[in-house]
Amino acid sequence: MKTAIKSTLAVAATAAAIASVAAVPSLVSAWGDNGTYNNGHRRSYTVEEINNGAIGATKKSDGENYKNSKNYPGTIVFNSINVSEPIGGDERAFVAARENTGVNAGKDNKWTSINDVKVEDGKEYIVRMYVHNNNPNGVDAVAENTRVRFNIPSASAKEVKVNGFITSSNATPSQYVDYVNFVSDNNFHLEYVYGSALLENNGVGANGGVQLSDDIVKAKEAGVLIGYNALDGKVPGCYQYANYVTIRVKAVFDYDFTVEKKVRIVGDADKTWKESVDAKVGDKVEFQIQYLNTSDAMQYDVIVKDGLPSNLKYVDGSAKIYNANHPNGGTFKNGYVMTEGTNIGAYGADSNAIIRFTAEVVDDNLACGSNTLINWAQVRVGDTVVKDDAQVKVAKVCENKPDEPTPEEPETPVVPEYPNAGPTAIAGGVIATGSIATAAGYYIASRRQLR
Repeated sequence: MKTAIKSTLAVAATAAAIASVAAVPSLVSAWGDNGTYNNGHRRSYTVEEINNGAIGATKKSDGENYKNSKNYPGTIVFNSINVSEPIGGDERAFVAARENTGVNAGKDNKWTSINDVKVEDGKEYIVRMYVHNNNPNGVDAVAENTRVRFNIPSASAKEVKVNGFITSSNATPSQYVDYVNFVSDNNFHLEYVYGSALLENNGVGANGGVQLSDDIVKAKEAGVLIGYNALDGKVPGCYQYANYVTIRVKAVFDYDFTVEKKVRIVGDADKTWKESVDAKVGDKVEFQIQYLNTSDAMQYDVIVKDGLPSNLKYVDGSAKIYNANHPNGGTFKNGYVMTEGTNIGAYGADSNAIIRFTAEVVDDNLACGSNTLINWAQVRVGDTVVKDDAQVKVAKVCENKPDEPTPEEPETPVVPEYPNAGPTAIAGGVIATGSIATAAGYYIASRRQLR
């Protein structure tokens, strides 16, 4: 599973830009997006204007006794600085996103703010919110009751806009809004990855960050409290107190059908279907492919194909299909599901089919070290092909080869042409996906839980 990105760079140079506050080492990266300002209805400031007292008296604007000024500590304003180098970009474009590659490139991470983020089916993306109290007077200018929230639409579309909100009870204005667009040529929706909300700063969120509540994405909630020393809503002014809030979302394309691939060890006490299992040579593993018609129309000539990688050997005669016509499992008369593909018939709205087969883990060309065997399943309806995979991880210990490199994961196998659609049988109803498929266990899997 991909992990949240941790920002661990210094911003001493940016803190030094505020003349009235001493620069201190920082653990998080400065705002570096050169994005376009999304929310054009509030005033922006340069660092020079703030140092000259635009939102609160400073040493530069009012002299050595600036703390005695009637304009001290001044107004609380969030994310309103518009600067170029060295800080970079317009702070008002404070919501950005990027693909979750599993690699944190620090200040070299490529974030997209107002520009569209092109999504791919099944990939994760990190959405980031920058929260900066612009007042230069530090702990004397604390924003109170500071909360953050993301709005992730549940509807499917070719463009999905994720809004980010910052609120504070004593800021002017009290609410700040920005967004980032996710786009695709196909209809899709975004799924929030529960448990992924993270706050990073130089205080409570240092050393890897602190997890935030999943209420951060609940529309009926006011958001979640953040803070510098604690999650108490208190955010002092200036750069060294800046906050970085991230969540992860997954793009799920909304085709007219879904495909889910799972695996388990044959004979294992744990009969749970998983996305990945650890096995050894000689073990037998059982794979399960589930197709589900999520449309309102009949789907004809549903063709299923599976491609076993090397070091997984198909057990002859093990493939079975479970559907309304074969609730106890029907045996395939040929092995085409493992080669050219098999036409499994026609299915009405909310109907599904489950195909199971067994493979043995062998050592045809296993490399020393850890091997990941990726088994892809593909289903075609008309001109649309949807695929999913399950993985078998096999460790091979070799003598006198301590420096043997870990092999790369195999590429997606080449898919041969599908067979011409032949006569089909119509199957209705839904088959359970548990360890035993019985009539009493029938249920319709949610289309939003299949990926």
